[in-house]
Amino acid sequence: MGRLDSKIDSLEDSKRRTWGGKLEFIITCVGYAVGLGSVWRFPYLCYRNGGGAFLIPYCVSLALVGLPLFFMELCFGQFASLGPITIWKISPLFKGIGYGMMMISLFIALYYNVIIAYILHYLFASMTANLPWSACGNTWNTDACLVGKRIYTVSFISASPSEEYFYRKVLEMTDGIENLGGLKWDLSLCLLLAWLIVFLVLIKGIKSLGKAVYFTALFPHVILAILLVRGVLLEGSAEGIKYYLTPDFNRLLDSEVWSDAVVQNFYSLSVSLGGLIAMSSYNKFHNNCFRDALICSLMNFGTSVYAGLVIFSVLGYMAHISGKDVADVASQGPGLAFIVYPEAISQMPLPTLWAILFFSMMLLLGFSAQFSMAETVLSSIMDEYPHILRVSKWRETIMRGVVCGVCFLLGLPMCARGGHYLLDLMDHSVGGFPLLFVSLFECAILQWVYGWSRFSEDVKIMLGKKPGIYFRITWCCLSPLLMLAVIVFKFIQLKPYMYHGYTFPVWAQAIGWVIALTPVVLIPAWFLGRYCYDGGFQTLKRAGSPQADWGPARAEDRAGTIYDTDSKAKTFHVNGTSNPAFDQYSYE
Repeated sequence: MGRLDSKIDSLEDSKRRTWGGKLEFIITCVGYAVGLGSVWRFPYLCYRNGGGAFLIPYCVSLALVGLPLFFMELCFGQFASLGPITIWKISPLFKGIGYGMMMISLFIALYYNVIIAYILHYLFASMTANLPWSACGNTWNTDACLVGKRIYTVSFISASPSEEYFYRKVLEMTDGIENLGGLKWDLSLCLLLAWLIVFLVLIKGIKSLGKAVYFTALFPHVILAILLVRGVLLEGSAEGIKYYLTPDFNRLLDSEVWSDAVVQNFYSLSVSLGGLIAMSSYNKFHNNCFRDALICSLMNFGTSVYAGLVIFSVLGYMAHISGKDVADVASQGPGLAFIVYPEAISQMPLPTLWAILFFSMMLLLGFSAQFSMAETVLSSIMDEYPHILRVSKWRETIMRGVVCGVCFLLGLPMCARGGHYLLDLMDHSVGGFPLLFVSLFECAILQWVYGWSRFSEDVKIMLGKKPGIYFRITWCCLSPLLMLAVIVFKFIQLKPYMYHGYTFPVWAQAIGWVIALTPVVLIPAWFLGRYCYDGGFQTLKRAGSPQADWGPARAEDRAGTIYDTDSKAKTFHVNGTSNPAFDQYSYE
């Protein structure tokens, strides 16, 4: 088996490509990190955690956890030029970390493509003279719908056309996860199209990704700038931006705020998903990955804050026209981007044009991250079984098609009328314990088991000098301790998960825990399996056997028994023990 692995490694190394230029890797990392999370997740977390108060823990966690781990994974992948699973030849007992990373990427890819299906639905719906979410009076609207000014209904409950379009038209949302309500054919077809695009793009890998991101990384910023200018000109936008930038220091005492900040850094920087290791493995050996880590981290943070300004300027406008507080005007979750952004677009001149451009931008952002996550899963599987899956191009193509097809089927329940509850449950489950545990193990193994000295020496071989005291402190102490603290705080504050006041039933909570624990359980499961396979079981059996001097303490008490050292029974003891009950085990 060892010879086969060596031959495969040599073959992979000889065929391994590198990026076409220094900018390709940086822009690809930016496109991978600055995905939909920067548009809907970061503003949503700010909204949920008291606006500007969230920026403080986010910056702190970026400095102490996000940037150090981002740089560590780039160093790790670039040094070994291996994928996220095979790279754990550095410590074979902990290869389960690589499998955990792959599972997290798989879970995220499943519901991420459903969000892309939402975007496709909106993109197709935008191709009309009058945007369907720009006015009330449609079949899906209620008496509570209002447009452009304060209109109080009889029930004193108001909602914007974009809110009702998302929940009552696109999702046709039911009253709970127990009532899935059947599949929505339009979302299901959009999901099929999304996975078909992923398959077609990755049918030969991601050779063109480095070139495509030159467009996908710049175009979103242009559209965001236009939306920001339009947003700040709307009535009430100042209140929204004020809510966004004014910190509520009382929220800093809530461990959930700090936990969300740490987890968001993992999400936005794509740490512990395996993609950074995979992409950096295609770097040239002496590439300055510290520069890349710094640029990508800062650009990701800037884009997230920038998108938040666009979101909250429109939130202020929506609060103004509805007579509500900023904190009460929009829903949580990915629906924020599908409510607030469409509302902003509907207030602009030529709304159809801007809607098509905006959702095209969202589509590019989504796919740029989705391609990388899907390729991480696909390449991880093929790297583990190259003697089966890389025998021919046809076999590799079939494998990619089968995986994409299975992922489509697994994502279909989230396209049901109650499927948005499942999507939110998956997002909540994956975005917590799995990311933290996998990163904690990764950091601990690389810095404590493999060792800081050896790892820093590896970095010196690549970059010409060892990482400074900042990285030594964060890698060896602060980052693991902060991740452990967040894990403990999250565990202490565990409570049944709720969505819009709806509490998930026990069986749904159990599904959430299965999703959350699967990547974590893979780590000790692989450890025990490999330990036993490599002879660890025999070691445990030997350690559990009695020593040679075991038995009654006094010689007279041992006389005439199997413990009598002068007895002829001793000659039958072939394993060096004084207890023939254990002679059935041979350790030689």
